[in-house]
Amino acid sequence: LKKRLEKCNQDILDYVEEFQDFSKMVLSRLAGLNNYKAEVKSEVENLLTRIERAQRDIDYFRSVTDANTCIEVHEDLVKQQLFEEAEEKKKLKLMLNTSCDHMLAGIKSLKVVKKIGDKHGSWMKDPGKKHTKIYLLNGSINNVILEFANIMTFMENSHTPKARRVTLPFPWEGTGHIIYQGFLFYHRYGSLNEIIKFNIQKRNITDQMLLPGAGRIPAYQLSPSTKIDLAIDEQGLWAIHAEPETGGNIVITKINHITMAVEHTWDTSCNSKDAEAAFMACNTLYVVYNFRGGGTSRIQCVYDVLGAVNTYKIPVLHFPKRQGSHSTIHYNPKEKQLFAWGDGSQIIYKLHTKQKV
Repeated sequence: LKKRLEKCNQDILDYVEEFQDFSKMVLSRLAGLNNYKAEVKSEVENLLTRIERAQRDIDYFRSVTDANTCIEVHEDLVKQQLFEEAEEKKKLKLMLNTSCDHMLAGIKSLKVVKKIGDKHGSWMKDPGKKHTKIYLLNGSINNVILEFANIMTFMENSHTPKARRVTLPFPWEGTGHIIYQGFLFYHRYGSLNEIIKFNIQKRNITDQMLLPGAGRIPAYQLSPSTKIDLAIDEQGLWAIHAEPETGGNIVITKINHITMAVEHTWDTSCNSKDAEAAFMACNTLYVVYNFRGGGTSRIQCVYDVLGAVNTYKIPVLHFPKRQGSHSTIHYNPKEKQLFAWGDGSQIIYKLHTKQKV
């Protein structure tokens, strides 16, 4: 038994010694691995640093290239836009008579021709050739036109006016109608934006159209009954209205009075707030503003569709010697005068013009 115990002890000592040798070997290898790990770690860190530098270089060169590309693209877009704008101006100048080169410089005088009818209404003279007749359209909703042979007949003081009554098949809305070359153009009452062309002599509807975007809000805040204001100048028929999408700014549309087709539309910088009326003269919109309770009317926003007028240098133009408001103002290109309806009075304003600059 004693020998067997001694042998076991010797075996244990041998195992311990072998284990110690093995442990030394493992520790030695681990130490080598740690050194190798540190070397690998250092190389990896070095490689990451080089990759980061390379990425920064790539990003830099890419940004430079993109910037150059953007500049080139931007310049190309600008050139394309300038070319398109120039072409558009050429088309507009062909469509519009560019010989019309005068602009409003002042309002010289007024003449109250008569006082007849309601507070709101419209009166005018057909600016077509050889037309002497005067037309009166009383009220903001009506279907009867009064036709006078001339201005003298209209001015006669008579309880029974010598006028021919023309009844329309549909009533008008607002006071923005116009008569041109024997036709009445008006916004049909009850419709959103239907414009009717009516032959006054034959007493029938010749044509009609829908004016896109119009009719949802008044053309002028101080004349809420007028959603579409039709106008005549040296170039023919125009429509003036406002749209919610423009923030209430006034929009003008050139209409071919023969075909009743839209030829072009312009978004202006003139706001409809505190506006009571407007008119077109020689390709230019003149917006008339006033106070809510009435006062001295004034033109303080001008928009030339061909950009021939420096609108920022135009002073405010005041209407002379009159306190009140206008429900409509129409320009007569033949006589170079304004036919206005002010608080039931029929007024003619004479104009002072000058060369466009």
